Amino acid sequence: MARESESGLPIEPVYGPDALEGWDPAEKLGEPGAYPFTRGVYPSMYTGRPWTMRQYAGFGTATESNARYKQLIANGTMGLSVAFDLPTQMGHDSDAPIAHGEVGKVGVAIDSIDDMRVLFGGIPLDKVSTSMTINAPAALLLLLYQLVAEEQGVSADKLTGTIQNDVLKEYIARGTYIFPPKPSLRLIADIFKYCRAEIPKWNTISISGYHMAEAGASPAQEIAFTLADGIEYVRTAVAAGMDVDDFAPRLSFFFVARTTILEEVAKFRAARRIWARVMKEEFGAKNPKSLMLRFHTQTAGVQLTAQQPEVNLVRVAVQGLAAVLGGTQSLHTNSFDEAIALPTDKSARLALRTQQVLAYETDVTATVDPFAGSYVIEKMTDEVEAAAVELMAKVEDLGGAVNAIEHGFQKNEIERSAYRIALETDSGERVVVGVNRFQLDEEEPYEPLRVDPAIEAQQAERLAKLRAERDQAAVDAALDDLREAAKGTDNVLYPMKDALRARATVGEVCNALREVWGTYVPSDAF
Repeated sequence: MARESESGLPIEPVYGPDALEGWDPAEKLGEPGAYPFTRGVYPSMYTGRPWTMRQYAGFGTATESNARYKQLIANGTMGLSVAFDLPTQMGHDSDAPIAHGEVGKVGVAIDSIDDMRVLFGGIPLDKVSTSMTINAPAALLLLLYQLVAEEQGVSADKLTGTIQNDVLKEYIARGTYIFPPKPSLRLIADIFKYCRAEIPKWNTISISGYHMAEAGASPAQEIAFTLADGIEYVRTAVAAGMDVDDFAPRLSFFFVARTTILEEVAKFRAARRIWARVMKEEFGAKNPKSLMLRFHTQTAGVQLTAQQPEVNLVRVAVQGLAAVLGGTQSLHTNSFDEAIALPTDKSARLALRTQQVLAYETDVTATVDPFAGSYVIEKMTDEVEAAAVELMAKVEDLGGAVNAIEHGFQKNEIERSAYRIALETDSGERVVVGVNRFQLDEEEPYEPLRVDPAIEAQQAERLAKLRAERDQAAVDAALDDLREAAKGTDNVLYPMKDALRARATVGEVCNALREVWGTYVPSDAF
């Protein structure tokens, strides 16, 4: 009996030439590094050099996170990826009442340029590529990074990295939004324009399916809703007067890698093909780089288990292999203990070593797109593509990604998928090793890394000192300029940078924008 894939598509026991009857390799495959980019965005892929090993890290104070970054660099990581705590992600200072109990817990607390300066102290910003997982306040953290680089003597045209900056998926699956959709999209357009003029090598957005997948989206839903969001961002920028080829080459994406290797490989190949076609046919992009779907991958945190956590090492290795076989441009491999707590130094190092084994001890980097021409992979790529395109058409029928979000379409579809997964796991139909099969009578003790609760008081002290020392009149004037820009059509990033340079805090800057733009309240909260 045929099995079903994660997207609910049939997987046959045997595939042969009849699976690809009428299939045109020139149309479906092309050459690596050429349209439609099914086989990868670069001609040589990993035969020239491996993917960027970009380990996600950040916890507690800027001092603690800075030490972790330096350890990762010493152990061979090629790029940094910053995790921010929940108050920072929501645009609140560490001493705000709403931040109580969350400071430094799921990432590093950044309240001002003072913290950012400590976070990257001793790390040459012209030598590393930095990704920042930040969305609603993405502009602020990017500007703080630029200001710290300027203090190091590094010009903005030498900075490389990515801000996630993907607010639409926050309304769908994650919830760390601040402003309503329209001003949020306006802010993204301002970031596109600012970076084109000031930080030309920076990837201005990482359109994310990862968090949708973590919420329960199937592979087909993951790429469909992510690419639909990408289309909305492109339309917003074009409507703001930008030429598509002026910003599209700096767009990037962020996907999950599950343990289901075959469908994951097919998913990545299908996503590249869909995006290339959309950019060429709908937006008329001429620059080949505008057609390339470049993406970062993170292994599936939702598939990690607190039971027998060492088994997660195996899961992460398999997931990482799926990402590499699918042609990712950079990769984060989760630590085996993340289902329990923040990773320890040892587990973070083991996660990086997993990537290094894949890159240097296997032969998967010896050839481009190893699965090309495989009956099963090509058939699955076509099927995932068709399922994703059908979902994207439904989003279009509702008026595009924002209107579909307001109708709750993507959220409802993902919740149905998540419910199906939960039922299959509870019934035992879906095997999760150590959870519903192959359990231990008693789990071995494990001592997790814990964040010191005193961090909250320490950050509050730092903020009190900052407010006492700074030129308050300069801060107030800069925040007034920011409010005026937000009310009109001027690019808000220039007065925002002035405010942050004057040592305005993240919370103060976000509050100034809240006063003008308001905050988003989901319709199901009424």
